[in-house]
Amino acid sequence: MSVVLPILLVVANVMGAGMIVPQVARLHRVRSVDGLSGIWVGVGVAMNNWWSAYGIAESLWGILPVSLTASVLYVVMAIQYLGIVGRVGLRPILVGAVTFGGFPLPFLAFGGWEVAGVAIGLCYAVQFMPAAVTSLRSTDLTAISPVTWSMALTEAMIWVVYGLYTGDNALLVGGTGGSLAAGVILVRLAWASTAGTHLLRR
Repeated sequence: MSVVLPILLVVANVMGAGMIVPQVARLHRVRSVDGLSGIWVGVGVAMNNWWSAYGIAESLWGILPVSLTASVLYVVMAIQYLGIVGRVGLRPILVGAVTFGGFPLPFLAFGGWEVAGVAIGLCYAVQFMPAAVTSLRSTDLTAISPVTWSMALTEAMIWVVYGLYTGDNALLVGGTGGSLAAGVILVRLAWASTAGTHLLRR
C-alpha cells in the first residue's frame, strides 16, 4: 500500500484541480449559469483556502497542489458567474463563502487544527450539496459540466480511501459527502439527458 497511496494522492490532485477546468470552459462557451449554483462557487473559494491552511498547519503537503490550484480556478469561475448574471450574482457567492468559510473558525479557536480539520471535512462533505440541490431543482442544466462532476466523484472517492489508510478523519468525512453529492449530480444529468430535458453539450 506504500506505493499505492502516493499514486492515489497524485490522481486525487489531478482530478481535484482539473475538475474545475471543464466547468470554467463550459461557462465560457455557453455563457449561461442555468443549473449552476452560485453558492457552490462561493463555497469552493472558501473551502479550498481552508484546505490550503490545513495542509500547511498539519504538514499535509500532498493536498496543497489541489487546494491552491482549485482556489484560483474557483475565483475565475466566480468572475465568470458575475460576468454572466451581473451584480445580482454576488449575493449567492458571498452567502456560500461566508457561511462555509466561517464555520471552521470556532473549532480552530477552541480545538486547534486537528478539530478544525474535521470541521473542514464536514464542510467539504456538504460543499457540493448546493450544486446538487440546484441541479435537482432546475429544468435547464445547460451550464453544468458532466466532465467536472465525473472527476469530482473520482477525486472524492480517492480521498475516502486515502483518509481510511492514513487515519485522517477530515479527508474521510469530506470524501464521503463529496462522493454522495457528485453522484447525485451525475444521476440528475443522466436522467435529464435521457428524458430529453437538457442538451448535454460537452
